[in-house]
Amino acid sequence: MHDLAHVVVVDDHSDIRDLVRQYLEQQGYKVSVAESGSVLRRVLEHHTVDLIILDIMMPGEDGLSVCRQVRATLDVPIIFLTAMAEDTDRILGLELGADDYLVKPFNFRELLARVRAVLRRAANPAVPAAARQSKKLRIAGWRVDMGRQEISGENGVGIPLSTAEFRLLKVFIERPGIILSREQLLDLTTGRTADIFDRSIDNQVSRLRKKIEENPKNPSIIKTHWGGGYSLSVEVAFE
Repeated sequence: MHDLAHVVVVDDHSDIRDLVRQYLEQQGYKVSVAESGSVLRRVLEHHTVDLIILDIMMPGEDGLSVCRQVRATLDVPIIFLTAMAEDTDRILGLELGADDYLVKPFNFRELLARVRAVLRRAANPAVPAAARQSKKLRIAGWRVDMGRQEISGENGVGIPLSTAEFRLLKVFIERPGIILSREQLLDLTTGRTADIFDRSIDNQVSRLRKKIEENPKNPSIIKTHWGGGYSLSVEVAFE
């Protein structure tokens, strides 16, 4: 499936567009390029797109505005390209619904790894954004009420979660199958970045597992990826 995936690279720098296009084509992907949001929209109107690689800093209509417009109608995965100093924009981009980000300058092998990881989530190339905003859903036998921030088991008994725990669960639910690093999880749950010694996310994951996993020491819902972070490894069913 991934060898046939259609990726659109959106960047106002032609050298970056061409280098990424050439590399991904060598890996078996179909690649289109766009220098602006308006060109991207024309591509989306006429083609099925599986992934967008989107630069944040573009003249005129920036990547954040483009992401917001795409998210209004489609749930096609988006990977942001961001400069090192753009912490605020990077966090805002994730809050708008981007699936991942890569800091410039980047290694092409890392780009490929992130493309493959994001595509693993995308069974359908363009899912209506409303599905992501569903207020009630199920994961691994748990019923989750996003509006009331509650979860309950098959017996209907509610399980209390702290605000931090529910926020973390929500991040996983919105990105099933995606490996999220500690830094990304902190970005999405608290709006701050991690330092090398920060293990607060590990503690939050551990507490959440104790409440939703049948065996927290051998978790089946939230998996650990050594050196990579965590991912929700079960399907999300919308009601």
